Amino acid sequence: MFCFTYVPATKLGAKLIEVRKNKTCPWLRPDGKTQVTVEYNNDGGAMVPIRVHTVLISTQHDETVTNDQIAKDLKEHVIKPVIPPQYLDDRTIFHLNPSGRFVIGGPHGDAGLTGRKIIIDTYGGWGAHGGGAFSDKDPTKVDRSGAYIVSQAAKSVVASGLARRCIVQVLYAIGVAEPLSVFVATYKTGKIPNKDLLALIKENFDFRPGMIAINLDLKR
Repeated sequence: MFCFTYVPATKLGAKLIEVRKNKTCPWLRPDGKTQVTVEYNNDGGAMVPIRVHTVLISTQHDETVTNDQIAKDLKEHVIKPVIPPQYLDDRTIFHLNPSGRFVIGGPHGDAGLTGRKIIIDTYGGWGAHGGGAFSDKDPTKVDRSGAYIVSQAAKSVVASGLARRCIVQVLYAIGVAEPLSVFVATYKTGKIPNKDLLALIKENFDFRPGMIAINLDLKR
C-alpha cells in the first residue's frame, strides 16, 4: 500500500466534498483539513500499515449545527466509508474539529496562493521535496512538471513489480532541457540493482519539460 497516510487523508477530503454536495451533511461548508497518522511495520524497507493511530478532521460548518452532531456525522458518513475497518480499533484517536467552532473559512479566514501546500501536493512527506510549490505554476516550470514525471516513474516501478517501494529524484538547471541528474532508490526492496532500474527509467521516461507537458497532457 503506497503512502497510506496520504491516500486516506486525501480521500477523507474528497468525501467531505461529496457529503456536502449530496446534502448527506447539509451543515458542511467548503473549507476543511484532514490528517491521518498511521503505525507501520518496516518489512525489509517496505512500510506496511498496521493500524490508524489518529484521524484529524477540521471542517467548516454553518452556525446552527452542534459540535456533537459534527463529530457523529463525520465518523458515520466520512471516516467509516473511507478508512478500512481493519485499521481502526478501540485505541484509534479521533480529533474532530478539535479547535472548536469553524464557521468562518475560505478566503475570508485565510488567504494566499503561490507557494502554499507544498507537502500535501507531494504525497504528504513520503517523497523528498526540493521546496518548489505547484501553486499558480504552468507546466513549463519543472517544480510542477518534473514532480509529475518522477511520480509517474516511481509508481510505474512499483506497479510493474520491480520494487515494493521507490523514490525517483531529478535535478534541473534553468534553461537546460535535459536534467543534470536522475536518481532512484528502492529502500532495499528492488528486484534488480538500482543502476539497472535507473537505466530502464531513463529509457522509458522523457524528463525534458516540454516533452513532459506533451506526454502527460499537462495543458489540457
